[in-house]
Amino acid sequence: MEQLRCVVVDDEPFARKGIVAYVEKIDFLRLVGECEDAMSLNQLLRKEKIDVIFLDIEMPEITGLDFIATLSNPPKIIIISAYEKYALRGYELEVIDYLLKPVSFDRFFKAANRAFDTMQLANSATSTIVKAVADDHIFVKVDKQLKKVYFNDILFVQAMGNYSLVQTVHGQEITYSSLQQLAAQLPSDSFISSHRSYMVNRTKVDAIEGNQLLIASYKLPIARNLKEQVLAAILGER
Repeated sequence: MEQLRCVVVDDEPFARKGIVAYVEKIDFLRLVGECEDAMSLNQLLRKEKIDVIFLDIEMPEITGLDFIATLSNPPKIIIISAYEKYALRGYELEVIDYLLKPVSFDRFFKAANRAFDTMQLANSATSTIVKAVADDHIFVKVDKQLKKVYFNDILFVQAMGNYSLVQTVHGQEITYSSLQQLAAQLPSDSFISSHRSYMVNRTKVDAIEGNQLLIASYKLPIARNLKEQVLAAILGER
């Protein structure tokens, strides 16, 4: 059975020890490390391939949720917190599950299974994106078909949970592929990330209005932390 490489992050040693004990009971989880704060987690992520993070929220220096928001391509996240109030923001950041302390083993096991199933689906979805030899289009899986989509026809791609919406000049396609998976297949000289949930074709931008890009009839957000590089990419082309 394929194992998920995971790390447990909590500034409370007792809480961390309990989650580690749960991880060691599950055959498809492989513990790669333990961290007491986001800074040590950041160092670990630079050295190790991690599939799943079991992450506490309230930690010194930077919270778990704030740290997730800094990652451009984070591993799967399962939040383990004593506070329910952060749940909405957690799901906005597309966490796999949100567990409230104290966590029972059966609830933990359910979340771990969800992470495993999500990874399996993501891996199978990757194989449905085929970059063409001609280098001007990709095939994306839509329902039971593989559809050809030309790069020059794409206006933008929007993340929709485990799916992505590919908006073209002709219409839209919904495919079971993450934004990160699609972004890896798009030419980086034309497509840029304007927001955590959007990749845009910079050659299709008609105007810039404050923190929005105008493409055809659509207004797409520009994230504050990406605005400088988005403007440089677009204005440098013109």
